Amino acid sequence: MAKETDMNARSIKKLVREGELVAEVEVSLVEAEGGWTPYLSLLDAYKLDDVRDALRAGDVKRASHLADHIYRLTPVEA
Repeated sequence: MAKETDMNARSIKKLVREGELVAEVEVSLVEAEGGWTPYLSLLDAYKLDDVRDALRAGDVKRASHLADHIYRLTPVEA
């Protein structure tokens, strides 16, 4: 029989940057005893990849459906 492990998940915001666009994406970090923790679920990893692909293609509309917020970076004159 497989041994049960206690797992906890907590939500965090990850930033995905492509060029001058940045997306803020909410994902869950899973923490468990032993192994390499914390880690992302497979679905959250795919979500980050999909947002990155959408930003890379310039498809802000698609990225905004997956992300909480989309930002455009602008340089500051010093």
